[in-house]
Amino acid sequence: MRHLYRFRFFIISIIITFFSCIFSFTTVKDSYQKTSTLFAKYAKEFKTSLENLDQTAEAFKLDKISSDSLQKAVKATRLDYKKIEFYLDFHYHEFVNSHINGAPLLHIEKSGALPDVIPPEGLQVLDELVYTDNLAEEKTLVASVAKKLLNHYKLLENGIQQKNINPEEEIVAMRMQLIRIFTLGMSGFDTPGSLNALEEASVSLESIKDFFTEFSPQHHQKEHKKILIDLKNAIDYLEENNDFNTFDRYTFLIQHIEPLYEEMKIFQAENTPEFLAYSSAWNPESSSMFSSEFLNPYFFTALQENEDSPQLQKLGEKLFYDQNLSNNKQISCASCHNPNLAFSDGKTKSESNVQGKTVLRNSPSLLNSVYADRYFYDLRAFTLEQQAEHVIFNSDEFNTAYSSILKKLEKDKTYKNGFKEIFNTEEISRQQFSKALTSYVASLTSWNSKFDKYIRDRSQNPDPSIKRGFNLFTGKAACATCHFAPTFAGLVPPFYSDSESEILGVLEDPNAEKVKLDPDQGRIESLVQNEKAWIYEKSFKTTSVRNAEVTAPYFHNGAYKTLEEVIEFYNKGGGAGQGLKVTNQTLAPDELNLSAEEKKDLIAFIKSLTDTSKIQKKS
Repeated sequence: MRHLYRFRFFIISIIITFFSCIFSFTTVKDSYQKTSTLFAKYAKEFKTSLENLDQTAEAFKLDKISSDSLQKAVKATRLDYKKIEFYLDFHYHEFVNSHINGAPLLHIEKSGALPDVIPPEGLQVLDELVYTDNLAEEKTLVASVAKKLLNHYKLLENGIQQKNINPEEEIVAMRMQLIRIFTLGMSGFDTPGSLNALEEASVSLESIKDFFTEFSPQHHQKEHKKILIDLKNAIDYLEENNDFNTFDRYTFLIQHIEPLYEEMKIFQAENTPEFLAYSSAWNPESSSMFSSEFLNPYFFTALQENEDSPQLQKLGEKLFYDQNLSNNKQISCASCHNPNLAFSDGKTKSESNVQGKTVLRNSPSLLNSVYADRYFYDLRAFTLEQQAEHVIFNSDEFNTAYSSILKKLEKDKTYKNGFKEIFNTEEISRQQFSKALTSYVASLTSWNSKFDKYIRDRSQNPDPSIKRGFNLFTGKAACATCHFAPTFAGLVPPFYSDSESEILGVLEDPNAEKVKLDPDQGRIESLVQNEKAWIYEKSFKTTSVRNAEVTAPYFHNGAYKTLEEVIEFYNKGGGAGQGLKVTNQTLAPDELNLSAEEKKDLIAFIKSLTDTSKIQKKS
């Protein structure tokens, strides 16, 4: 009898397993079908909006409709785009950035020895154009941009309409969309004319909720249900708080964006799309936008993660402080990047190897410097390794060569043994030297400031001034349209693979009775020949606001001694806002009209980004 019961139990188990497999297959297949159908619906709606926009823009050009009708058409098209933005920008990022919804800034195309200047295209351009005071003079341009937008989308249409959507794979794209909503959307970067950021965020989250509703996971049903509730709560919060300038971005971040970002991770596919590894520094395995794991530092270096080690980092640290490596044996990397000053040097412009002479520009902090795809204020170096080369060969700095440095290292037993232990070779190579130095500089990260802790702990009661300052920074003051979270530098989200430079019209002396532009020409005079375009005249890299409290003086010329001076410069609209002629200033020249209290709050927030806790200070 006992054997019979076992046999029956065995048969019943097989039957249950069989039907479970059928049910599971049916559910997954059904989920694929539902999400694909939903996507096709939204893609078609976007195309219909584009066609209507094209007709509306043409009618406006012929004076058949009012500007209000044109603005409504642009708004409707942008809202329909937001329903599928998470997919389009994730899978076709370069195309979308160039033709569908890129920044409304002139850019270059490197077609030969000299670059071609290309006008911007897409939805952001239209959002800015249709809200300009001189819209009547831009009728032809508006119609042209609208038609190009429709034609470019048609190039994508056939492929995306027939696409079968894998819900698990697209959850990675949805998590990236949460980053995009907060960093590019709510800052106003994505809506330069209308500032309709909050409604667009609501529509985008509603779309994610729709896709998540159709997604039928086999596990974690409780978590799935919670995400749907949290998405609804986020949408409700946006609808209840819909004023751009007064919107509480801090509360929205800790109560909605950060929890959703963490919760959705459990549903993403184990193997994220391969293209992310070479197209984005974002780490899909991270659980917070303000954690040290959010970005992958090795994305930016020739040094690979499996090559790095504490021993290599220690060797790089020794090289960093070694004055013997320079030609006159009096300069080390630390001469301009002092750990006691958050790896800056506190000087207007760094000293050269010639007494009484300085180098061209101010020395920026090395903290978090690894998170960039271009280096120096004029973006002339493309890797950390190349950045070091410029210092080594510069006649005003190390004034030496790799061959000379390697000879010195070969004669030093400590170095000789250190390199041999790590690389298992008798001779020290240029590549090994670069990897060691890179290892140390890449370790100089800063993600444990008071503000980082607020966000990770989801603090409901931060310092009120810091909270107000953050809301200003990411809202009314428009700082976050160039200093993107979480690096608060020019590293552009959500892929975090490109570094921006900006034209601000920095003054030679902000305290002079008669102001004039600093003479430094910036990026246009860099060594990158195929970027010598007029749009880069006086263009400089957007450096990080993190640790700004302890890295004065500011800007490339070190002319601004205090954060108060910096805030006032931006408040007045940069150089152009103070009546100076600045070619292609990318900073809006309009005055921000910040009150004295608002300026104090901004500085309180900036100071909350100070974190030098990992630094071993040197005496």
